[in-house]
This record gives sequence, structure tokens and C-alpha cells, in this order.
Amino acid sequence: MTRAPYAADPATSRGREFPENREGTRGPRSEFQRDRDRIIHSIAFRRLRSKTQVFVAPDGDHYRTRLTHSLEVAQIGRVIARTLGLDEDLTEALCLAHDIGHPPFGHAGEQALSAAMEAHGGFDHNAQSLRTLMRLESPYCEHDGLNLTWELLEGLAKHNGPVANPGWALSELDTDYPLDLGRYASLEAQVAAVADDIAYDNHDIDDGLRAGFLDLDELLALDFVADGWRKVEKRFPNTPRDRQLRELIRSQIGVMVNDVLDHTRRNIAGLETAGQVRSAGRTLAGFSPAMAAEERRLKNFMYEKLYYHPEQLATAEKASDVVARLYQAYDSDPGQLSDGWRDSLPGAQPQRSRHIADYIAGMTDKFAMDQVTRIYGNRPEGLSNV
Repeated sequence: MTRAPYAADPATSRGREFPENREGTRGPRSEFQRDRDRIIHSIAFRRLRSKTQVFVAPDGDHYRTRLTHSLEVAQIGRVIARTLGLDEDLTEALCLAHDIGHPPFGHAGEQALSAAMEAHGGFDHNAQSLRTLMRLESPYCEHDGLNLTWELLEGLAKHNGPVANPGWALSELDTDYPLDLGRYASLEAQVAAVADDIAYDNHDIDDGLRAGFLDLDELLALDFVADGWRKVEKRFPNTPRDRQLRELIRSQIGVMVNDVLDHTRRNIAGLETAGQVRSAGRTLAGFSPAMAAEERRLKNFMYEKLYYHPEQLATAEKASDVVARLYQAYDSDPGQLSDGWRDSLPGAQPQRSRHIADYIAGMTDKFAMDQVTRIYGNRPEGLSNV
């Protein structure tokens, strides 16, 4: 497929933080393909299979985790990128890496870590994604981190727009390797961001209905969903309800993707370079105003009925307590850290506390529960909410 003039081009990449001693490209892969492969082969990416998406430590095999969510985001992102003539590999790599900094137990774990780190700069999962990829995940002998391209790192830092006031983690990384935080990111990064919205808006509905936290009749109070449901019932009137629901999810994804394509095409008409994307002063890839309003209503519904469901909140409180107790244990007795982390613990603050937060942020749900059980003697109860 012909590359659009406003697409990121691996042949003109700004390069990597650390020079790599090699001649040409290793094999047939582009620089962005190498980024994607480094992410997929990383330990941090593999750990996503056991980290919370919506439901904590789900007993059922059919609920999404951070890993399956990231794969679904990548699928949607590639479709949009291919249709617009963008670099599919950079888009896919951004989609796969966007949640790598999430601690165990999703946003409940993040809130607990942020509270524990309040005196030392706080904690932010997006900045932690970059910290993990640039400093913590270090399989190479020549340098720390995965040494990903500037375009990949810039996209992770700014996929939600320019960063006016970066926290300590992103600020430190930007000082070492400037990511032009004040301007907008590539179209590939913007596509990754809206693909994330499309994926979790719809797949969280799927999981919420499956778990019984969402009620279809209440969901159909949303005009956008009701319109889709009527079309499904008309096309498949005698099909079992569970298949109709899955068809509803698929059709909603399609409607949202087509809206993004139409709206983005209008925004990028006449652009001739990737630099013009970064200088546009606004997000170019995204929903139309009408769809954005529908998507906000859907999100509000999901917060009320699913994310803030009393059972979800009760489980999140217990999950937050696990993370808080782990931080307290390691802070008061660093001997509880595993060997490699204990041996490299800095002596001075804030580096000491940030080192402990790095350790906890890398944990899976199961490992966090195992560690709090080992340290305190009692396994947390009520930490599976489905």
C-alpha cells in the first residue's frame, strides 16, 4: 500500500537514544517493525496477561486482561492506519505498548501507588510505560531499556495530546532524550489513542454483560446503542441472545471506526508532511463531534453502571489495600524485596521510593497477592469480582 505523505516513515526516523553498532537494518524489518518486535518479546509485555483490565483476577477464562485488551486495540489501530495510509507497524507498536506501565489491579492499583508516592512525585501509568521501556526493561548488554525509536517514544508520551506539565518520570526521560512534549504527536499515535477508546468502550460492555454487571435494557436507553440493537434484531430475529449481543459489539466497533475514518480524512485533507500533523495545533485523528458526544454518554453510563458499581468499588478498595500494604512492607523492610531489586535499592530519596514503586508496578495481580500473603501471612479475600 502507498504510504501517505503525512505518515511516519521509518526510513526517516529520528533514530534511537543509544547508537546501535550495526550496519543497515537487521534483516528485512523496518525500524518500526523492530520496535514492535522488541515490545512483544519483552517480559513487561508478557506480564500484561495477568493484569486487571476491568475485573480483578478474573476466574473466568473469557474476560479480558491488559494483554488481550492491548491486542484488540492493536487490531483496530492497524485497520485505521492501513485505510489512511499510515505506518501500520508504528501504530501497532504504540497500541501494544500503551498499557505496559499499568500496575497490578488496574486503576485501583495506580491510585494506591500514587498515594504512597505522594511525597516523592506521585505515580502515573503512562509515564511508567515510558520508564519501563526506556530504563527498566533491559535485555541488552549495550544500554538500558529497549532503545525504541524516537517516534515510538514520542507517541507514547503524547498520544493524548501535548504534555504541558510532565511529572517527574516523564520529565527525567525527556531531559535525557527530548520528546518535543509541547507539540502534537504523529497521526499513528493519535490513531492508537482513539483505537484504545473504541476497544474498551465496546469490549467492556461485552465483559460487563457477561458478568451480569450491566443490564441490556438499561444500556438500550442510549440512542447510539439502541439504534445498533434494532438493526441486529432486524437482521437476525431468531438468533440466540448471546450471539445477538456479540453482533451488537462488532457492529458498534465498525460504526465507530468508520466515523473516525471519515472525520480524520476531512481533517488531514491537504496535509503534505508528518511535520504538519505535529504543528496542526489540534488532534486530527478522532471521532466526529456527533460521535464524540455519543461516546461521552456511553462512557458516563459505563462509569455509573460498571466501573463504579458497588461490587467493583468494594473489590477496588481491597485491591488498593494490597498495593498500599506492599509498599509499606518494602519501605519499612527492604529485605522483603526480591534479590535483584534489594541489591540495587538506592539509599537516598526520592530514588529509593521510586525503586520500590517500580518493583510493585511490574507485578501481576497474582504475584502481588502472593507477596502480600507471604509478608503478612493471610491471603487477601474477595479479590475476584466475577
